[in-house]
Amino acid sequence: MSSKRSLVRRTATAVAVSAAAVLALAACGGNGGTGSGNSSAGHGAHEGATASAAPSAPASAPAAQGQHNAADTAFAKGMIPHHRQAVEMADLASTRAENAEVKKLAAEIKKAQDPEIKTLSGWLTSWGEQVPAEGAMDHSAHGTAGMTGMMNAQEMDRLKNASGKAFDTAFMELMIKHHEGAVAMAKTEQTTGSFAAAKTMAEAIITSQSAEIAQMNKLLGRS
Repeated sequence: MSSKRSLVRRTATAVAVSAAAVLALAACGGNGGTGSGNSSAGHGAHEGATASAAPSAPASAPAAQGQHNAADTAFAKGMIPHHRQAVEMADLASTRAENAEVKKLAAEIKKAQDPEIKTLSGWLTSWGEQVPAEGAMDHSAHGTAGMTGMMNAQEMDRLKNASGKAFDTAFMELMIKHHEGAVAMAKTEQTTGSFAAAKTMAEAIITSQSAEIAQMNKLLGRS
């Protein structure tokens, strides 16, 4: 009887151990399968993400480089000497102008255009383009005054040699012409440019300088 019980216990223990081993193997297989499946899925998902991201990565670089075009470059290279000359004209007003409104207007022109020169120069540098030299406006003005409103040497001399009311009149007449050139350049940028920041600046130039043209015409008694 004792032998039979011992045999039963040993048999039960063996069955329990076997069952535990089966369960353990099943658990390991399940975990391994799940883990393997997850790993495979995760790896596949990662590869899928990498594969989907791979085409966009190289595409994004040219897109960033291609945000500007030749019109944007021409706008920046033309507007820098244009603004520099406007600032030079505005500087003269601080000691030569008589009308307080003309002095205030000149100060506002300088305040607006100095930072724009720095911004435009920064764009050109980032595009690998050369920033116009300081004296470039003397050459760009030659033969292009009718197109961009740049002052020629005679007009600048007229302004430099004037003072009081004569200066006020000359300043406003010449600045109106200058502003009209800038507005024309800005409109061209809006039409043909592709660099968003340059088009935004062009819009601001059109708005502000058109308002200043109207103000100067009013001070001159033209409206």
